[in-house]
Amino acid sequence: MAANCEECVYYDYDEELDAYCCTMDLDEDEMERFLRGVNNACPFYRRGDDYRTARRQ
Repeated sequence: MAANCEECVYYDYDEELDAYCCTMDLDEDEMERFLRGVNNACPFYRRGDDYRTARRQ
């Protein structure tokens, strides 16, 4: 699994924070593992594809 957040579908800009962050809804245990850096790679990573919807049209 990849760990490059900048290419992930769930990595999005938050206007309130004025920063990019992960929008994946993590439960308490998953958030703890994420913050501790226990996972070498994000289990929710999904490569973003800007042209995915355009190909369906």
